[in-house]
Amino acid sequence: MSVPSPASVALSRRRFVSATGSAFAALLASGCMTRGAPIASLAQGFSGYGPLRPDPAGMLDLPEGFSYRVLSSLGDAMSDGGSVPDKADGMGCIDLGNGEIVLVRNHEMVPGDDPGGAIARGFGTHNGRFTPGGTTNIVLDAKTLEVKRQFRTLGGTIRNCSGGVTPWGSWITCEEAPTGPGQRYGDGLAVNHGWAFEVPGDATGLIDPVPLRAMGRFNHEAACVDPATGYVYQTEDRDDGVLYRFIPNAPGKLVEGGRLQAMVIEGLADTRNWDGSAMPLRQMFTVRWVDLDNVEAPQDDLRLRAIAKGAAPIARGEGLHMGDDDFYFCSTSGGAMKLGQIFRFVPGRGQGPDRVELFFESESPEQFNFGDNLCVAPNGHLLVCEDQYTDVVDNHVRGITPDGRPYDFARLTMQTELAGGCFSPDGKWFFVNAYAPTRTLAITGPWVA
Repeated sequence: MSVPSPASVALSRRRFVSATGSAFAALLASGCMTRGAPIASLAQGFSGYGPLRPDPAGMLDLPEGFSYRVLSSLGDAMSDGGSVPDKADGMGCIDLGNGEIVLVRNHEMVPGDDPGGAIARGFGTHNGRFTPGGTTNIVLDAKTLEVKRQFRTLGGTIRNCSGGVTPWGSWITCEEAPTGPGQRYGDGLAVNHGWAFEVPGDATGLIDPVPLRAMGRFNHEAACVDPATGYVYQTEDRDDGVLYRFIPNAPGKLVEGGRLQAMVIEGLADTRNWDGSAMPLRQMFTVRWVDLDNVEAPQDDLRLRAIAKGAAPIARGEGLHMGDDDFYFCSTSGGAMKLGQIFRFVPGRGQGPDRVELFFESESPEQFNFGDNLCVAPNGHLLVCEDQYTDVVDNHVRGITPDGRPYDFARLTMQTELAGGCFSPDGKWFFVNAYAPTRTLAITGPWVA
């Protein structure tokens, strides 16, 4: 693609901000969206909040001075007459104004799972019944975190894994399920799955499910929006996944279509480092993009066609989170030890080329073991949720300082994964899910400045 001029980027940004209004301003000030303090303002030599203290309730161990509360649990009665579904995964926090915030929460359910009540409207069916995946919204009092109402907002989807908040006040929820009639795991399905959908933060019930087909059909994981351009970046949870970029025809209006591309790294064919250190730490590489066609990919071959065009494979791309001038994304099984990597991407925004670096690569299970969802905290630290694949799991939230030093932040004593980490707009609360049985938690404490 041609590189836009700095003037056109500035003009596009002004139009984008103008079009999205107060919702953009609120999110730009939110810890769910922005990186916050620069490295220089952080406490020098910080290496963590101290040892984790055993939780008397036997759920979540935290450092001294930190505490949590349970906001929502599997089976809780919801205000729409249903009950809280299971398999809580990715999640975003959005400021609704009027003293309310909302958590939009994914449920990674498949046909046969209990949807928590009848689904009246949805995208696709399995043997005549709407598939149970989708989202629920939890509306909270912004100061007290009182749950004011919670309800299902999307139905008829499969394996809603992760996603990302948008500057205009919605959540992009992603199906990790490129399946459909006549395909693997597709028996009984009525339509193809494997799409992204958009759920407004201010939804009051089930929305009309509109698949964002131009954003591609693949094994979706997470998404984030660059607020300066409106471009949407997407990860793919496959051993040979790639990083995608969606350029919308109209920023902020994803349903109107656009162009899908894949990331090519100049001078580097593979990011995974499985056979050595082809991608060293903290070395910036220049990025270019290749256009993709037939993005609805009925053969689930989008990544393969991207790689044939030079796109760099990524080992199970998962969590993805936008900061101020960069974003981070996680590779669950990348690296020489196959324990995970984190990449930092710096968009050029018309001032220069896009660039990417390997920010962190785990060298031991104690640093992190299969990082999944990640969040950029308001102070610039990363909080990474683990999703281990062993018979007995010991999943943590691992912190990583802006200069790349890992530390333990939380340890889940339940035999499940942690997912969906995001911050409240005021930066006081860190929200996170225990996957199954569903628990949505709010954590607070003496965050480092």
